[in-house]
Amino acid sequence: MSPRILAVLLAAALPALAQQPLSATLSIRAGESGPQVNRQIFGQFAEHLGAGIYGGIWVGENSKIPNTRGYRNDVLQALRDLKVPVIRWPGGCFADEYNWREGVGPRDKRPVKINTHWGGVTEPNSFGTHEFLDFAELLGAEAYISGNVGSAPPRELAEWVEYVTSPAGSLASERAANGRKDPWTLPYIGLGNELWGCGGNMRAEYAADVTRRYSTFIKVPAGVRIRKAASGPNAEDTHWMEVMMRDAGRSFNAIGLHYYTITRNWRQKGSATAFDESEYARTLQQTLRMDDLIARHSAIMDKYDPQKRVWLAVDEWGTWYDVEPGTNPGFLYQQNTLRDALVAALNIGIFTKHAGRVKMANIAQMVNVLQAMILTKEDRMLLTPTYHVFEMFKAYQDATALPLELKSPWYSSEASNIPAVHASAVRGQDGRLHVGLVNVDPHHSVALSAALAGAAPKAVTGRILTAPAIDSHNTFEAPAGVRPAPFTSAALESGALKVVLPPRSVVMLDLQ
Repeated sequence: MSPRILAVLLAAALPALAQQPLSATLSIRAGESGPQVNRQIFGQFAEHLGAGIYGGIWVGENSKIPNTRGYRNDVLQALRDLKVPVIRWPGGCFADEYNWREGVGPRDKRPVKINTHWGGVTEPNSFGTHEFLDFAELLGAEAYISGNVGSAPPRELAEWVEYVTSPAGSLASERAANGRKDPWTLPYIGLGNELWGCGGNMRAEYAADVTRRYSTFIKVPAGVRIRKAASGPNAEDTHWMEVMMRDAGRSFNAIGLHYYTITRNWRQKGSATAFDESEYARTLQQTLRMDDLIARHSAIMDKYDPQKRVWLAVDEWGTWYDVEPGTNPGFLYQQNTLRDALVAALNIGIFTKHAGRVKMANIAQMVNVLQAMILTKEDRMLLTPTYHVFEMFKAYQDATALPLELKSPWYSSEASNIPAVHASAVRGQDGRLHVGLVNVDPHHSVALSAALAGAAPKAVTGRILTAPAIDSHNTFEAPAGVRPAPFTSAALESGALKVVLPPRSVVMLDLQ
């Protein structure tokens, strides 16, 4: 055969070869049990930042926007549909200067302050302790108050906890006079926020002593339990974790970890919507650092806490890009694309993998800020691709993680090289096997064959989240462009699960 004829034949075969799915194998040990996937890993974060509270959650009773006692009805319903398990409030850096007393009592008598951290705008204190805790109750969510350790004395934080939880006494009487006779349930109190940064610029050794001091004065009524969460490390700062666990580990029941997916650098983070494939791949590669960070911090925690008494709480995580053009730089308002949906699904898979230690996570943030679930504009609301991922993974809440082994092809773009397929599996409280799959390759389908040791399901159903492009997103003009759809490319064959994962997709399978 002449070289010319061979070249023609190869050229003709290339398109067909390119259309062939890549291959991956998965083995799920469904007969074994792993740790519980606490529902709290699907937690949210709501800070007094931009339109995260005002306009996003709270519009006031006199607003023309339909509301229940001042809370937006559309946002309430959307969050109820997610089964939000826990909300962290009021910050973030806002918490480090917050005085809870300025947010109680008649709203028209509360002082107006300046939000020095976020945009320099006025803070009316209309949304305070009562409004937050009532909001959590309306959603059926647990409350996680981030206490001011950076600029307030221990007494202030201790009295805040007493005001919320005490059934009797002068602070309980003050609470009743402000409209709430019965105490609230407060499962979590944060002993400061980012003590290494906006919470005081402390050294780890000093922060450990401060944590011990403030923890000493947090007291609740007999029979009431509260989990005290220490301010943990920034990303890979293992020294901070070492010192906190060594010197203050008996003073808290949880410790935070903050890690944001930054595509470029802190000064130039890149656009939320105008990005090329190289930035897309780099974003996903940066996201996968979470796995290594959790493993390294968990190893330190295991050294001082082998019984895993202390929770690791990833209480700030998500993507962080440059703000949308024309918006206040201090409001951190960014759009949310299919890329962010993949980031969310990857992180949920990582938290599931480390469910023995990671017991809470709080995405930043709930509404209108950073990697938000929901965007609002006056009386309109849209659900982001990230919201839809959280909704698809609801069956993971309080499920049992299952061990698995995955062999995946690789996806490469310039300097980035990561596995194309990522998987997690749980036995849900409904008794069913739920399998979450992510294909980050934007071009190639992947044919996955999964062995199901210890399970013999009779049927499989599924849903998929994907879109025509990696930068596809929902807008107020087209709010349903990216949303889940039924998935039919999965089947059970001779006891094995066969799936064809489309490019750039999140798939959730339910087996019964």
